[in-house]
Amino acid sequence: MKSTLYLKFIIIYIIFGFLSVFTVATLNSGLITEPITKTIATNLYREANLVASDFLPGYFSEQITPGNVHTQLHGMEAQLDAAVWFVDRDGNMLIQAQSDDFPAAPDMIKDFNPAEIGNAKYIIGNYHEYFDEEVITVIAPVVQNYFPSGYLLIHKNLDYVNEIRGLLMAASYITLFVIFILSFMILLAFHFFVYLPLSRITEAAKQYASGNLDYEIPVNTEDEMGYLSASLNYMSSQLRDMEDYQKNFVANVSHDFRSPLTSIKGYVEAMADGTIPPELQEKYLKIILFETERLTDLTQDLLTLNEFDTKHLLLNKEAFDIHEMIKNVAASFEGRCTQKKITIELIFATKHLQVMADQRKIQQVLYNLLDNAIKFSDADSTITIETTERGNKVYTSVKDYGIGIPKKALNKIWERFYKTDSSRGKDKKGTGLGLAIVKEAIQAHDENITVVSTEGVGTEFAFTLPKA
Repeated sequence: MKSTLYLKFIIIYIIFGFLSVFTVATLNSGLITEPITKTIATNLYREANLVASDFLPGYFSEQITPGNVHTQLHGMEAQLDAAVWFVDRDGNMLIQAQSDDFPAAPDMIKDFNPAEIGNAKYIIGNYHEYFDEEVITVIAPVVQNYFPSGYLLIHKNLDYVNEIRGLLMAASYITLFVIFILSFMILLAFHFFVYLPLSRITEAAKQYASGNLDYEIPVNTEDEMGYLSASLNYMSSQLRDMEDYQKNFVANVSHDFRSPLTSIKGYVEAMADGTIPPELQEKYLKIILFETERLTDLTQDLLTLNEFDTKHLLLNKEAFDIHEMIKNVAASFEGRCTQKKITIELIFATKHLQVMADQRKIQQVLYNLLDNAIKFSDADSTITIETTERGNKVYTSVKDYGIGIPKKALNKIWERFYKTDSSRGKDKKGTGLGLAIVKEAIQAHDENITVVSTEGVGTEFAFTLPKA
């Protein structure tokens, strides 16, 4: 598979870097220059107004000498690094202070118009072409007797603005570079924590699709990716178990069908070619009938299990008397019990006890459990069916005093087609599906069934049902 997702993230990362540099280079320059210029001009205007209103009016009233004014303006020039001009209202230069970095100040400002600033506090330009480079110019009136007698002009080189802007732009680029490095680390984290695990999961999906269920995804983390990988590994193990189960299931079904079919075919061929004489045919016809009954039982059990496996089983739950059902099921085994001289003892919690369940399914559960109990009970023994009430549950147990179940087989008796060695020798008619059907039926009701057994002592099955 092409690494399209990974390539997309790489491309997005490169585009992100390019757009970031482009944005800083184009937008930040404009966004930074104007605020810096406005801030510097505001400070200049404040200084000019302060001196023009508090100090310079004394020049026109002859309270301070030109030398004092010159000293003050030189101080401003040194502090602000700007050209400071003091002119009369006609633009004639009275006193000026500026460094050698600025061109010589004129004796008179041509076309002097203090209103040219307008509503703004400053203007930008070469101010009547007196400067070689652009400067910020602010003009503050010197008012005496409520009338402007002169003006204080401050010109600051715009290079200072560019210098500050350069410093801020450098800081922006450094910040952008750090962000770019951090985003690259995020990309690396995505590579190691998302892309590589997804690649392994994708490879696992391909292996599973091709039938290689032994492929296992390495799980190195406990996050969502690790959980997903572990879930897929668990799924593959379940699929392997299911595959083994299906193979065993088909083998068991084939075996259980083949044995009676082989017997039926053999006896029918023997009767057809005269190997079995007519006087013995009735005996072998009974054997054939017995084998066909085995096939019928096996087919019915398989259909029942398939009904549970579809997961679309709709239980027809209704209230019924569990005691009446137990009596009816026990009565149906009267013939077999008489032959083996087995007594069925019923111990009921009350005379009538209503439960809420699927009557047909529970009847089959009781039938299968009682059938097993009779099958594995010795002659002249007793089988006990007992009901008890505990809270909102009804417990029903079927207990025999027969041969019991080996300890190592207790966990396997619920498996389909499983038969203990004693079962194979005791009854050739069993399909090995009875207890599997019992467990599926009880679990379909969201209830539980347990078994307690001791070899040579007996076995007790107990299941729960909700009270009606």
